[in-house]
Amino acid sequence: MPLTEPDKELIQRCLNHKSGAWNDFVDRYIGLIYHVIHHTCYLRSVTLSPEDTEDLAADILLEVCKGDYALLRQFEGRSSLAAYLTVVARRIAIHALQKKAGAPPVQSADNLDDVEPPKARRKPAEARAENMEEVEKLLAKLKGKEREVVRLYFIEGRSYEEISNALNLPVNSIGPFLARAKKRLRGEREPGSNGSARTAQKPKPETEAAGPEA
Repeated sequence: MPLTEPDKELIQRCLNHKSGAWNDFVDRYIGLIYHVIHHTCYLRSVTLSPEDTEDLAADILLEVCKGDYALLRQFEGRSSLAAYLTVVARRIAIHALQKKAGAPPVQSADNLDDVEPPKARRKPAEARAENMEEVEKLLAKLKGKEREVVRLYFIEGRSYEEISNALNLPVNSIGPFLARAKKRLRGEREPGSNGSARTAQKPKPETEAAGPEA
């Protein structure tokens, strides 16, 4: 679903620091943020006190307005604002819950840096969120475990280890699944990626171009 006109106007009001714009933004999306927090806690069997939930919601809102609304400025409007904020909020909530639990980085028998470089494992939420519309279109074309891997990684923000456990797949197979999906996603964004343009410009065989030998 693309960006709606009311949300586009709301974003512009925030970016232009119009009076009451931020209050309107909070009123419109605070319920979504609380829903994401509760759902994220449910998926990880974590219980937060009302005070901790409020603090986490405030942290998410602070992240949105930080850097003169940097997250809103980076939003390209290729998905709905609700979808964008859902991914942003979920990633922040996941990181906060991991920090609260004091859990060390998960290690496995495999060298995860060979599968997914550390920077890729810690991409900002907006890096995944900005392509939500493309991801949703890609999901409609995928099937089976490949679809589930893409859904869990991009939509639910799961780590490689969590996806491995959820789908009973080797952790070192998650990277190749996502690499193929990303390649397909890039291909669908490139003009002529279906091969029709290349077919139309296919050169003539050399014997035809050169003509018959004397």
